[in-house]
Amino acid sequence: MGRGTVFIRRRDGRIEVRLNDGGREFVKEQFTMLIAAQQDVHHEWFSTLSAPIDPSQDDDDPLRSLERQKFVASNVELALMSSDDTFLNDAEAWAWLSSLQRALRANASSFGLADADDVEQASEPQLNIVHSLQQLLFELADVLS
Repeated sequence: MGRGTVFIRRRDGRIEVRLNDGGREFVKEQFTMLIAAQQDVHHEWFSTLSAPIDPSQDDDDPLRSLERQKFVASNVELALMSSDDTFLNDAEAWAWLSSLQRALRANASSFGLADADDVEQASEPQLNIVHSLQQLLFELADVLS
């Protein structure tokens, strides 16, 4: 990804995305993996992405899960469709934010990063993915706030 600020709020309200080609490929790959995981029950991310938000709540019934899945699918599809755009509107930026959050959760889970000890044992490529997603999330959340 590029150095410096990645997301900039313009005076006209749009959010400029300053990602280099490698950064754009990275986010596209994350969004594509999310879509693939939602469609394949054998995908390594499927159980992480389909888990109840709060396992202690009874309202995570199958119909509620389907409703949540549909909403999430439309967000990641919007994020993927806008991944080559130079400017995002607020709806697209929120779709990016929610999709990047899910990608971070899925990557951390598939890498087995549950606590600080796990992070210390993680490989450099795994940490690069996690840190890149965190950086994007922090910058985008800052622009949206």
